[in-house]
Amino acid sequence: MMKESPSSCIQLKEGTHVAKVVLMPGDPLRAKYIAEHYLENPVLFNDVRNMYGYTGTYKGKEVSVMGSGMGMPSFTLYAYELYTFFGVEAIIRVGSAGALQESVHIRDVVIAMSASTNSSMPAVYPLQGMMAPTASFDLLELAVNAARKLGVRADLGQVFSSDFFYNPDKEINEKARRSGHLCVEMETAAAYLTAMNCGKKALSILTISDSIVTGEGLNAQERQDSFHEMMEIALETAANAEV
Repeated sequence: MMKESPSSCIQLKEGTHVAKVVLMPGDPLRAKYIAEHYLENPVLFNDVRNMYGYTGTYKGKEVSVMGSGMGMPSFTLYAYELYTFFGVEAIIRVGSAGALQESVHIRDVVIAMSASTNSSMPAVYPLQGMMAPTASFDLLELAVNAARKLGVRADLGQVFSSDFFYNPDKEINEKARRSGHLCVEMETAAAYLTAMNCGKKALSILTISDSIVTGEGLNAQERQDSFHEMMEIALETAANAEV
């Protein structure tokens, strides 16, 4: 049985709920992997459209994990509903990105302070001008401190969230590199904009899976094996978040 909800995309199974903090990878199968390998006693709360969501515990604190799909529209849909309909206070994106700087290497962790984007989404928000998608500082501080405690090298700075996987502008990555963006991905700006609009918290923690600079890249298995450091930082951040 499912509980009634205003959402057509998230339907809680009977006896389940969503935690105050949710980790969101793009791939729902990665959400399943995270739940089974990092959380204690994970329980499936949603499988509508195979967008798996689980709630379990990490170091005694309830944490949920749910897929977001690919791109800003999909992320915004799920994030907005989690914030608005299910009482979620903080979302931590955990995903992959392509390095834009020589100083950012394969398997590096990037903690996104802010996200530029070529999406028209910021223009829709009720502000005269453009919204500046920015991380929640308390989550950002927790993540930086967690990385230091774990001895993980983490790059901290701005990222570029693209609406295109195959961009018709062949110079876009070079433009983003010249303006100081550490990496390119497809969801962080949506995470920050949605949190700002809903009065909630968000942070994006990324693992570099390929480099636009060198052409290097990880295969699917290497990506999974390389995400461990990112997940430890995200889970420590979730466990210590005040929500």
